[in-house]
Amino acid sequence: MSNSRPIPSARQLEFQDWELGLFLHFGIRTFYEGHRDWDGKPMPPQAFNPVDLDCRQWMQVCKDAGVKYTVLTAKHHDGFANWPSEYTPYSVKNAAWKDGKGDVIREYVDACAEFGIKPGIYYSPAQADGLSGLSSEVSMEESGGYDDYFINQISELLDGRYGKIDCLWFDGCGSEGHEYDWPRITGEIRKMQPDILIFSMGDPDYRWCGNEEGYAGIDNTNVVESIDFSVLADEQEKLKTKKWLPVECDMRMRDKNWFYSENDVHTVKTQQQITDVYDLSVGRGANMLINIGPDRRGHLPECDSKALIQFGQAVKQRTATPLVTLTDFIPDEDSQSWNYQTPEGTTRCNMIVIQEDLTDGESVKRFSIDINCYNNGRFLSIYQGCTIGHKQIIRLPEIRAANVRLRILEADGSVKLRSIELHHV
Repeated sequence: MSNSRPIPSARQLEFQDWELGLFLHFGIRTFYEGHRDWDGKPMPPQAFNPVDLDCRQWMQVCKDAGVKYTVLTAKHHDGFANWPSEYTPYSVKNAAWKDGKGDVIREYVDACAEFGIKPGIYYSPAQADGLSGLSSEVSMEESGGYDDYFINQISELLDGRYGKIDCLWFDGCGSEGHEYDWPRITGEIRKMQPDILIFSMGDPDYRWCGNEEGYAGIDNTNVVESIDFSVLADEQEKLKTKKWLPVECDMRMRDKNWFYSENDVHTVKTQQQITDVYDLSVGRGANMLINIGPDRRGHLPECDSKALIQFGQAVKQRTATPLVTLTDFIPDEDSQSWNYQTPEGTTRCNMIVIQEDLTDGESVKRFSIDINCYNNGRFLSIYQGCTIGHKQIIRLPEIRAANVRLRILEADGSVKLRSIELHHV
């Protein structure tokens, strides 16, 4: 084992076990059809009026779909605050909704607690000047004043009034070239919420996949020296040292819009399309964060909800009864291969799911799935991959084999498996 390889925290390992999250883009943009990020078009706060906001409905959908955590936009790039912030007039307190007495974040975290879903908050560090009615001292052109504003607002969200927040999602879009006082900002964050997981920026605990389609690469690794942080940035941000930063893959339920639109219902993904993305995210060792924009009533749209639930239930069902598990495999003395031999005849399978035990770090760099069609003769390699990491989901044409073997081709030290399963789906 390399003495220098990064080791995950218990909290990071817990995050990786969550696997599936729901992204919730909801705010002033929900009420302005056709507006886009950074377009500069005014969006007066009075228009925000979700007349039947039902965060419990959101969480019921999550529960039914097997979603473990959620991330709600508290403040997007436009600067509109989904809570009654003292530091901006551009918030729910100046909305028509509940005569300015409403608080989306309160209703959201209460619903998360009721349904046992872990709450996350999205906060855009960058925001467009000119939309929120703030003074010039709070412009991003004035770093010191803007950092104060940043800390003041984030403190309202994290100081305990909303309880424990499991993750804080920083969107890098709009922050290209801007310097924040990250030691000061993240220091305050971790004082208020010691267990919080920070996404992508400042002092990150997990990182972005680098695209918004939900895909992780076949060579996805938990240990990196640089990270992607914005769709508008051409280069990765270099880290000071190698870090354990698991990947989260965000993607949209609909084709192009993050916020609700009444014009793109026909683009809602099918159960199979979502499953295909899942196998290229969770199935490559990452978490998957799928977005649904609540509508103007404050509900998750029925068609999106139905697709998410069907997907979640189908994914759970296909792995409910494995044909073979780790206890059926015999490891060699050096833990460099694990072999399963069918007691009689052959095993038919078309999906293999492998997990590495990551407690002491990531070891596997390359591996092979080998089969022997009979109880004698030679093995042949039918699949070769790179890392195993948290999980590898390997979908195959149906194979018939008397022996199935996982063989490690390259590793950083000894390998310990958490799970290996053969399935026929």
